[in-house]
Amino acid sequence: MIKIKKGTLLIAEPFLKDLDFQRSVVLICDHQREGTFGVTINKPIDIKIATLVEELEAYNNPIFNGGPVNREHIHFLHTFPNLIPGGELISDHIYWGGDFQIATQLIQKNKIDPDGIKFFVGYAGWGEGQLKKEMDEKSWLITSATRDIVFHKNPAKIWVDAVKKLDDDFHPIINYPLDPSFN
Repeated sequence: MIKIKKGTLLIAEPFLKDLDFQRSVVLICDHQREGTFGVTINKPIDIKIATLVEELEAYNNPIFNGGPVNREHIHFLHTFPNLIPGGELISDHIYWGGDFQIATQLIQKNKIDPDGIKFFVGYAGWGEGQLKKEMDEKSWLITSATRDIVFHKNPAKIWVDAVKKLDDDFHPIINYPLDPSFN
């Protein structure tokens, strides 16, 4: 069994009713006794980042709903530790945060591949003991994060591809309906 830590992917069980997390995949960026911080990596929102950060008009990839907490802040993941200082290694060459101004300048000058950076509005957060309770309730499945999942080119396939990383016994849940009464 994988222990929850930085670099863990939380995969919402198929019948999770919470609309913020229905069929979500959350990358854990920080996990401590006092609480847990992560970003939902598969829920693009229908706005361009340039509406929030004018300097990023050249960035055309989707911005993501990172979670229901503090939606006034932008977070980012990237694969460019040698170009964006201050990022924290999460796992598998995935970095969280860093110098936002330098990241913005690199995008403006086309110095980084836009597929190697993702922006998020808000985050997913759990207070002390809250995530453990959700795990005991079997709300989440877990696996280790990989770059191919976190920076997947098709956000609609992230949940399915994350489930495929689990043991074969879990693969049938891919075909479960959102509402079990439709079964």
